Amino acid sequence: MTDDPRRPKPTASDPYAPRPELEVVADGHDVRRRRTPLSFILTLDALRSTARVASLVVVDVAGVYLAILAALTFKSLVQGGAAFSTSAEQAYHYAAFAVLLTVLLFVRAGLYGDRASRPGLGAIVSALFSVALVAFLYAQLTGQQFSSYYIFWGTLIFALVIVGTLRALYDRATGRILRAAGYRRRALLVGSGEHAEAVGQSLASSRVNPIEIVGIVSAEQLDEAFEQQDIDELIIADPDFAEDRVLEIVDSCHRRGVRVRVAPSTMGVLARRAELVPGAAVPLFELRPPVFEGVDYALKRFFDLLGSALALVVLSPLLLVIAIAVKVSSRGPVMFRSRRPGIGGVPFACLKFRTMYEGAELRQHELESENEADGPLFKIRRDPRVTPAGRLLRRYSLDELQQLWNVLRGEMSIVGPRPLPQRDYARLEGWHRKRYLVLPGMTGLWQVSGRSELDFDDLVKLDFLYIERWSLALDLSIIVQTIPAVLRRRGAF
Repeated sequence: MTDDPRRPKPTASDPYAPRPELEVVADGHDVRRRRTPLSFILTLDALRSTARVASLVVVDVAGVYLAILAALTFKSLVQGGAAFSTSAEQAYHYAAFAVLLTVLLFVRAGLYGDRASRPGLGAIVSALFSVALVAFLYAQLTGQQFSSYYIFWGTLIFALVIVGTLRALYDRATGRILRAAGYRRRALLVGSGEHAEAVGQSLASSRVNPIEIVGIVSAEQLDEAFEQQDIDELIIADPDFAEDRVLEIVDSCHRRGVRVRVAPSTMGVLARRAELVPGAAVPLFELRPPVFEGVDYALKRFFDLLGSALALVVLSPLLLVIAIAVKVSSRGPVMFRSRRPGIGGVPFACLKFRTMYEGAELRQHELESENEADGPLFKIRRDPRVTPAGRLLRRYSLDELQQLWNVLRGEMSIVGPRPLPQRDYARLEGWHRKRYLVLPGMTGLWQVSGRSELDFDDLVKLDFLYIERWSLALDLSIIVQTIPAVLRRRGAF
């Protein structure tokens, strides 16, 4: 192949110069055909992958061992008994099986994949629950005897905290190392209009796994963009693409060794719940309503009852302190009952600690012009109706702890779409109200994904994603993520 003098060569000062493999593709060769076992072993990517998997396994092994050790040490301290050396010896005895099981289930969950495709805390929680369950069943089948089953659920609790924390620290540390080394994930968006721009802004602003968006182009400009820019992945952000054109784009990217992803529209999200309707002349898929029923409902309700009852007992001293602070800070009742639509739009009294002066609701129409929120929501950062104590309670979402009573009474769930005031509900579009097919929640994907900083349509899509992908592990992971989200006060006002 001869050099084309019109094409710039890649240099350190010009990151946009085309890569050598793109030159090969232009002559009709496919990068996938150039892979051999020897070339794979010797590539930098293979070495990086090996280092990533090995380091993650070390992190997980350490986390599981420390979790077992912490559980046994805690038990011995409570019982006032065994020395630390005894706990360490027992932890070593249990760790071999637990570590092997954890690594195998983490592999199955994709938790050793690259940063771009590795799932987050939800997958970790789910995998650790599976580890505890399989270990318990194995112990029962092999006839092992325990004075109690604390070792299983005690280790699980500590593992959720320790492994989750170590993984988060690992991601943060390696992210800084990669950024310092100049590594960037460069992505090109294919699409047009507000949807593509919103996808680009969301990806670029992500704190967990930021992506450098090098541009937004139409399908017609794609070949030219490949020739001019160095691209690691391509994101299709146009829901109106014709299927044949999408297939062409995917094949073209794969020939160049470029990863392809799709940012789903609202319809794309809903379609994941589609079920085939047999017997039709053409394949038809029915979109089932997003409701919890049968075993799912029983499991979620049991978790809500147990969780809310335990939380009320543990948090009762804090609730008493908050009640006293509200009472002495301003005139009015301690409790505020906000009438809000619940499941199916049926209203209920949503309980909160009072954070505003008496008569605040009657003044809301005077402040409509100062509304800072997007869509139907009403939010003001410095609402004059909020009391000093109420401002502190809102900042850390302490005013909503009373909703544990709503959960106990079956009017709310611990995790679910947030209930909106009647004023906001009246302004919803028809498709927004699909979120009311399930019980509203105290926390949800809103609270762990930016809270009031997100556009309202994005918030509703998060609700759809939660409803469609619900699992007990997802609820637990959202609860765990809610705590740092509240402490960071991101988007809270």
